[in-house]
Amino acid sequence: MQWFNVVLQGVLIGGLYAMFAAGLSLIFGVMRLVNIAHGDLIVLAAYISLIVTQAMGVDPLTSLLLVVPVMALIGYALQRGLLNRTLGEDLLPPLLVTFGLSIIIQNGLLELFTADSRRLQAGTIEILTFQVTQSVWVGALPLIQFGVAVAAVAGLQALFYKTALGRAFRATSDDQSVAQLMGLDTRHVFAMAMALSLAIVAIAGVFLAIRTNFDPAIGSARLIFGFEAVIIGGLGSMWGTLAGGIILGISQAIGAQIDPGWQLLAGHIVFLAILAVRPQGLFPKVSG
Repeated sequence: MQWFNVVLQGVLIGGLYAMFAAGLSLIFGVMRLVNIAHGDLIVLAAYISLIVTQAMGVDPLTSLLLVVPVMALIGYALQRGLLNRTLGEDLLPPLLVTFGLSIIIQNGLLELFTADSRRLQAGTIEILTFQVTQSVWVGALPLIQFGVAVAAVAGLQALFYKTALGRAFRATSDDQSVAQLMGLDTRHVFAMAMALSLAIVAIAGVFLAIRTNFDPAIGSARLIFGFEAVIIGGLGSMWGTLAGGIILGISQAIGAQIDPGWQLLAGHIVFLAILAVRPQGLFPKVSG
């Protein structure tokens, strides 16, 4: 029963990793952009939520009503005003620009908020638990977090295959030149993809800030977790991204149970093992 609890907790934290990864998977799938600043944008969302909760006196989950649209607007402006100018056949320019953006965000947050770690307080929901079995209890907040992750992935999947915006995303991803000839404004499509990516980042950032302490320097670790979940699941596969996050969460939970020092190492080992056996990931997107 102890190992059942370990695996269950790993599944629940895997939902958070899936939210880290979903935005990465989206923008890579649409515009082949590797966003090095993704982890720092997660941290930025956490600090925006901190500002909102302190200024308006609301709880962190309620702050999402403001944080999500603010991050979406930042994403649209960032893509339309800066990143669109770097896109092309060469992957290096956007990589370098997002690396520079990562440094700017980190140092900006450090200047504004210092290096002190912060945490968002969500109240009684943080300690509310439900009994699964006689010896296994599950927290309400991790359950909500996992449910939101599943809903976000399902929403992205539905958007991609059942809406006009999703068809625009797929058209520009398949062939940008043909999409332009068909009348699509690819600059707007790319900006909408980044806006959607950062809307999911906003949710992930707030849940992260409730779950653990955060400071301006933790973005790189979140980026690594996101990349590992994407690659484990398979590039371009939204449900694969969720599976990748869950696998990463379970491997970390099992590693921590064996030895607390092995938590992160176990996740990296599983990632490398899957990469060696299936470089395309476990559930790669099927073309056609």
